[in-house]
Amino acid sequence: MIKLMFADDEELVRSGLRAMMSGAADIEIVGEASDGRSAVEVARRYHPDVALLDIKMRAPDDGIRALRAILALPDPPAVAMLTTFDIDEYVSLALRLGANGFLLKDIDPAALLRAVRDLAKGGAVLDPGVAARMVQTHRDEQRAAQPARKLLASLSEREREVVALIGQGLSNAEIGGRLHLSEATVKGYVSAVLSKIGAANRVQAALLAYRGGLLDQ
Repeated sequence: MIKLMFADDEELVRSGLRAMMSGAADIEIVGEASDGRSAVEVARRYHPDVALLDIKMRAPDDGIRALRAILALPDPPAVAMLTTFDIDEYVSLALRLGANGFLLKDIDPAALLRAVRDLAKGGAVLDPGVAARMVQTHRDEQRAAQPARKLLASLSEREREVVALIGQGLSNAEIGGRLHLSEATVKGYVSAVLSKIGAANRVQAALLAYRGGLLDQ
């Protein structure tokens, strides 16, 4: 029996997922969540084999943070990001952080069932429409790497450390623990960094960290 969990901030989506899975004799829904924090708790409590996470829930980086935290659990599940947004930059970031796949919410029910079974067997899944653009996305990222590195070079060493940890999905409190700084100090660094790199939010900072190679270090 495949133990499945999913997280999405829309009840309609969760209801749809329950309905799509209801006829599968080999899949058991062990938990669901409406935000990233709850998703981590569900994964910790029920030890699912597969997790489907909305990449953008109550906050722009909620799914990314949940992904990182779930993959850090002992014996983590295979995780696929499930979203209506076929945004290539989110695909790249999620896969970079360790997601096993990326599926659109309008996926055919039969295809979703196959994807869950493939994930449970250790496979990786990527929506065909997304996969068709990944080569172009890779080229775009290569072109974006140089300006990203230039922006990161304008930061102090401590600020680059903060951006790298944002890229890993850490909260301000977690960054503070890692760097031995108070949460208030980290908050100041984050605000300064976002201003310097012209980022509107943490997700954009995370993408810059990815493009600039900070997550490779």
